[in-house]
Amino acid sequence: MARSEGTGWAAAQLDDLGDGPGFRKIRKELGVTAFGINAIVLPAGLWTNRHFHERQEETYFVHRGTLEFEFGDGERVRLDAGGVVRVDASTVRRIGNVGEEDAVYVIVGGADGYVGRDGRMPEGEQRGVTQG
Repeated sequence: MARSEGTGWAAAQLDDLGDGPGFRKIRKELGVTAFGINAIVLPAGLWTNRHFHERQEETYFVHRGTLEFEFGDGERVRLDAGGVVRVDASTVRRIGNVGEEDAVYVIVGGADGYVGRDGRMPEGEQRGVTQG
């Protein structure tokens, strides 16, 4: 599927957002405005630079591979596909691919708090799960 969009939505395959290792600019490509979101393809054996943020808390989701997160206090956490970690803005961190294949992870970042539960049903529709 190539990138597609309609009124109020946009979709793309991660592979359509870039080639090789590095950033996949999800926010820019899909027009996300409420928070930052990117994916990174990190080759086996490589580590990112240590960094922190001034305001932005981040949550990392491991889509594929095995990553190790190293924090400023020296602690390390190893996560496989499906793993999730939240990091405060001021916490120094770096991420390493400790697996044997490219790892893919998604980073969501934001500041200024949680919006809360604001989902609503269109008028005349009722909650529940339906068959496609």
